[in-house]
Amino acid sequence: MDAQQVFTFGQQGLYLLLTIAAPMLIVVLAVGVLVSVLQAATQIHEATLSFVPKMVAAVAVLAVAGPWMLTTLVEYIQRTILSIPSMVG
Repeated sequence: MDAQQVFTFGQQGLYLLLTIAAPMLIVVLAVGVLVSVLQAATQIHEATLSFVPKMVAAVAVLAVAGPWMLTTLVEYIQRTILSIPSMVG
């Protein structure tokens, strides 16, 4: 295994990480901004008011995108494990 292969696997892993995490991060960020604007407009500064909607949004994203996330991760792991013999020999 040479340095180019190591960099390629690292790059693929980081890209996969970004792709898998993006839906969750974007939705939770949008909900957080929306709740913050609502809190600023109404001057209600309750800690649970910002936490609970983010948790609900995160669970909703996992329910909707979870199968896709899991399938993508499993395919990446399968490709990586199946490529081990070609790297060693």
